[in-house]
Amino acid sequence: MYKPFLEHLEQSLSQRFDLTSRPIPDGLASQVSERGRSPATIQSWSYQCPEFRKIRYTYIDAGASAQIFNSVIYPDPKYRLPMLGIDFLSFGQVKNLVVMDFQPLFQDEAYLEKYIKPLKILHDNYPDLAQNLEMKFYDANQYFSKYLLFAKTDPETVKTRVFEAFKEYLNLYWQMLDNEIPMDDPSDIQSVIKAQKDYDQYSADRDPASGLFSSYFGHEWSERFLYGFLFEDAVPMAVGAAK
Repeated sequence: MYKPFLEHLEQSLSQRFDLTSRPIPDGLASQVSERGRSPATIQSWSYQCPEFRKIRYTYIDAGASAQIFNSVIYPDPKYRLPMLGIDFLSFGQVKNLVVMDFQPLFQDEAYLEKYIKPLKILHDNYPDLAQNLEMKFYDANQYFSKYLLFAKTDPETVKTRVFEAFKEYLNLYWQMLDNEIPMDDPSDIQSVIKAQKDYDQYSADRDPASGLFSSYFGHEWSERFLYGFLFEDAVPMAVGAAK
């Protein structure tokens, strides 16, 4: 269901940026599960370029039972841009959940005015995809903007409205990057580095997908994937508690 989204992201990135591959730890770039009624495959890709220190995206294909596309783009720390977060999940084509946002690194008023307010026009164009659903695992006021798209919808809407919104959100993100002036103050850059690391820790501690990964690929692989690829700057909770 989400392969066109993945292909559009790849095409858009390759046209605009001089990408180089980022290493993915052994065994985490792809995996196959024979559990359940049909095999499930997971594939991941990771890149970097002068503008982005990390671009990662993952696709789970479990046939008719599940289709999942997840991506986060981390700007190079010389930019204060939000991260671009994408999470599209479909289960049996009955439950379709879409999440897309410019994820703010900071919550001060000046930051939100500069980096989040430009989203309002796009957000207002898709009221059907901004359903103000309750977040069960996350604080909506932390690392999410008030202009996120967050909706339960149907397959036809995914193919049309969601795909249109996806392309528009990407284009706006590239435009904001084009207008951004790189920072050169080491303390400013360090604050972005810390904010991105804090995001990884916050996300790894709460990510509900860990249970899904475990159900397909086992707990051990899931933990390696969570901390070795998805949120590589996070420390497993047991390790963090021991320090």
